[in-house]
Amino acid sequence: MVERSVIERVDALQLEYLSALDRRDMQGWASCFGDPASYICTTCENEEQGLPLALMLDDSRERIADRVNYVTRVWAGTFEDYRMRHFVQRLTCVAQSPNVLAVETQFLVAYTTTRGQSEVLATGVYLDTVVIDAASTQFRSKKAVLDTVVMPRYLVYPI
Repeated sequence: MVERSVIERVDALQLEYLSALDRRDMQGWASCFGDPASYICTTCENEEQGLPLALMLDDSRERIADRVNYVTRVWAGTFEDYRMRHFVQRLTCVAQSPNVLAVETQFLVAYTTTRGQSEVLATGVYLDTVVIDAASTQFRSKKAVLDTVVMPRYLVYPI
């Protein structure tokens, strides 16, 4: 059984991650990951069939930094911006080793366009590996598995 204080640190990391995305703070998003790190956004269909296809595949710390650069500099001004709001519910938190945890969390992400229209962007589950030590709590890997294969709009920001 995972200690309550450890679960609280995991939940705090998740809230830091979600808050960064909801503020469109890509540097804050990237700071939630350790080294090594990976971020994958895929669909339930790909996950269930074991297909290595992804909507976003940042399989190293360097690629996570590239995503920050693309969103904030390369693509800046070339897409219709949108605001996100994340809602989550942690389902499990299981120790894989003394300082590594497997965490499963359901999510719902709503978005609002610059015209003020709000809709559901995505629902699904995060499958996370979290590394925790005396000094920090960070994601080693985060996989967002979307419930659907069709999105209501293009994705710019990670889910």
